Amino acid sequence: MIYLDYCATTPIDPAVYEAMVPFLTTEYGNPSSKYYGPAVRAKEAVEQAREQVARLLRAETQEILFTCGATESNNTIIKGIADYRKHYERRGNHIITSQVEHHATLNACRFLNGDIYSNRDDTFTLIQAPRKVDRGYEVDFLPVNAYGQVEPDTLAKALRPQTVIVSILWGNNEIGSLSDVGTLGGICREQDVFFHSDATQVLGKLPIDAHSLPVDALSFSAHKLRGPKGVGGLYVRTDEFGLMPPFSSLMHGGEQENGIRGGTLNVANIVGFGKAAELAAARLEKDLAAEQALDRQIRELLLATPGVELLGDPAHHIPGIFSFVMQDPFFNNEQFLKRIGPEIAASAGSACTAGEPSHVLQAIGRGDQTGRVLRLSIGKESTLSDIQALLSRLA
Repeated sequence: MIYLDYCATTPIDPAVYEAMVPFLTTEYGNPSSKYYGPAVRAKEAVEQAREQVARLLRAETQEILFTCGATESNNTIIKGIADYRKHYERRGNHIITSQVEHHATLNACRFLNGDIYSNRDDTFTLIQAPRKVDRGYEVDFLPVNAYGQVEPDTLAKALRPQTVIVSILWGNNEIGSLSDVGTLGGICREQDVFFHSDATQVLGKLPIDAHSLPVDALSFSAHKLRGPKGVGGLYVRTDEFGLMPPFSSLMHGGEQENGIRGGTLNVANIVGFGKAAELAAARLEKDLAAEQALDRQIRELLLATPGVELLGDPAHHIPGIFSFVMQDPFFNNEQFLKRIGPEIAASAGSACTAGEPSHVLQAIGRGDQTGRVLRLSIGKESTLSDIQALLSRLA
């Protein structure tokens, strides 16, 4: 199998697996219990993982909260900040996001905006209701440029005195473009507006110095950087006293994660996330240089391939993500991917929206080409010959 879908998930690192095994077998203590050995060791393991994740972000340990993944992290911070600042602080009810967000952000904001969803027929689908539910929020879904990026002027004009949170994706998971979170966050900071970014596709791939950026919160998942599925995190900037800004809890329960996220901690997965973060930090410079070099080779190869048009920002993109349109009007990406599936793993876009028209392509004016787009994403095992093998099948 040639694997070219690292954006969807990554193979777990053997060292991560080895770190997790004791906490799946002999070290079964609950970190919320006290005094006896297994509980103490479980708590120590969780706090060590918190330190490892914090170091990868160049953040403080107390600024990291563990969740089940970036989807929960996005929902936690968007709904939590919006609720607290509207109902407790009376600051306002206005939320800003973009049209190209991951569905974890997009659908959380749609929900707050009053859209009605149902799990009827075992799917979570939008009901075309004659009217929306009034949940008390107003949401702006900002347009983007041809590369899927929110322009700074667009954000500046959309801000209001009632704006309580802005959430803009850092690295686009479909076309690879990077947002200028420094400039966007700076605009929000000038207006005292909370700024959050989903950094799921960036963590472990590009250097992050959370304290040097004007961001208040970042979301991420472990399985995008060779950690286990089912665990992620949320960075929330603390003040000079080491305190997070107040926001409402999404998961009500016990006092785990400072009362923000109730529920018994998944110790084994958290340990695996910590180890993955430690490995990513140690390898980042070397792995990034290698991936950037291969990225340049692959882009040159794709640009030289007849009938292929690359999407995304050529200058500001996540290394190793390639989204392109096949110019042949009769090309069908689903049929092609099904045909090569036994040999090559690639995708037509986000794994979270398989089978749906791409909202990202629609936002950048390519909605009519959704059926002709392929996305390839590479990892450290990838080679130029892997891409050549796929292109030979295309030919």
